[in-house]
Amino acid sequence: MSNEQTFIAIKPDGVQRGLIGPIISRFESRGYKLAAIKLMTPSQEHLEKHYEDLSSKPFFPGLIKYMGSGPICAMVWEGRDAVKTGRVLLGATNPLASQPGTIRGDYAIDVGRNVCHGSDSVENAKKEIALWFKEGDVISWKSAAHDWIYEK
Repeated sequence: MSNEQTFIAIKPDGVQRGLIGPIISRFESRGYKLAAIKLMTPSQEHLEKHYEDLSSKPFFPGLIKYMGSGPICAMVWEGRDAVKTGRVLLGATNPLASQPGTIRGDYAIDVGRNVCHGSDSVENAKKEIALWFKEGDVISWKSAAHDWIYEK
C-alpha cells in the first residue's frame, strides 16, 4: 500500500532552531509525499489529548508546558510504510541512542529536546491526524515522481 499516512510534528525546539526545511527535505528526499502542513501553537487541552497515554508519567506536566511553549509544525506524510519508515527517519526517542543520519541522531542530544514527534502505529497516526487536522485539510494528490519511486 503506497498511501499509508503518518503524523509528524516538528516540536518547538526544532522550529526555533530553523529545522523545518531540513526535516521536510529528509522526507521528500526519501520519496514521501506531503499531504498536509500547518504551523500552530496548540492549546494545553489539545496537547493533553494528544499525549493522554502519557498522562500518568511524572514528566507529563513538563511535556505539556514545553510543547505549548512555541509553534509546532504539524504535518501529514504519505507513502508506503510511512509510519514505520517515518520513525526510522526520526531515529530513537533518546537522541543519544539514535544513529547518525537520522533526524534526532543529527540534530538532538536530550530526550526532552528531541526535535520531532512521529506516530508509532497506523491506528495512532489516524487518531493524531484527526486531532491536528480538520476534514479537508489533508490533500490527496499524485506526485509526478510517483512512478519513479514505486514499482507499482
